[in-house]
Amino acid sequence: MRMRSAITVALLLLGTLTSGTVSATADAPPSVLAGSGPYSAGYETTLRLANHTIYRPNTLPTNVRLPIVAWGNGACRADGTWFQNILTEWASHGFLVIANGRPGGSGSTDSDMLIDSIDWAIAENSRIGSKYRGRIDTSKVAVMGQSCGGIETYEVADDPRITTTVLWNSGLLRDSQNYLLSRLRAPIAYFIGGPSDIAYPNAMDDWGRLPAGLPAFMGNLDVGHFGTFDQPNGGEFGRVGGHWLKWQLKGDPTSRAQFVGPDCGLCATDWDVLQKNLS
Repeated sequence: MRMRSAITVALLLLGTLTSGTVSATADAPPSVLAGSGPYSAGYETTLRLANHTIYRPNTLPTNVRLPIVAWGNGACRADGTWFQNILTEWASHGFLVIANGRPGGSGSTDSDMLIDSIDWAIAENSRIGSKYRGRIDTSKVAVMGQSCGGIETYEVADDPRITTTVLWNSGLLRDSQNYLLSRLRAPIAYFIGGPSDIAYPNAMDDWGRLPAGLPAFMGNLDVGHFGTFDQPNGGEFGRVGGHWLKWQLKGDPTSRAQFVGPDCGLCATDWDVLQKNLS
């Protein structure tokens, strides 16, 4: 049974880092934020997906297609630039990352917004006149979120288009939500901030309830609920999350080696690693 005080639950839903807000107009050109990958990346907005922020290479590559990554913010906060360091980092490695909320936005999000992101990207890939036409890999989709955004991720994880789900500093809050675990169908990864993370006990409880045979990875790094999101390029969370995306959405063998087997790349590091059904 999950034991959560009202204060602890409130903290989990409050999310993480603080940052300056950035305003942007609809259909604005991408900002230049960079990232460590081969593509300088930034974010933009569009009237066709008015309540989201789109991170992508500032110059769209012509020789590769961008897999889709839908992101839910901590606190279910509708600010699409709240996690801009880590989202820019992933975009710089050739992903189309779509965050719930407009740049500097306020209010709350919901899980339907993650589905809106996927629907928009798939439509843009085929829409005549779209700059994304033919440049998105619509067969490769990750849905992920931090804290409250992780709960949003669970809520849509049965969508058959999803290739992988990822939870950051998150876990179900109540036993009445356990049915969501039975609906998981794609490989899942948890990146948690260790025992000092208020989401740690719930994430570990979820880990023990995963469906039999589901490929799963659990990584704990002792950084607490705030993670490394506010560090340049998202810090260690950005690096490891990029590897998971490159393995799951691009089939990269070097990234796969970070997670698979007793000698995995993360196994002999500060990460505390658990694995299920990975191959």
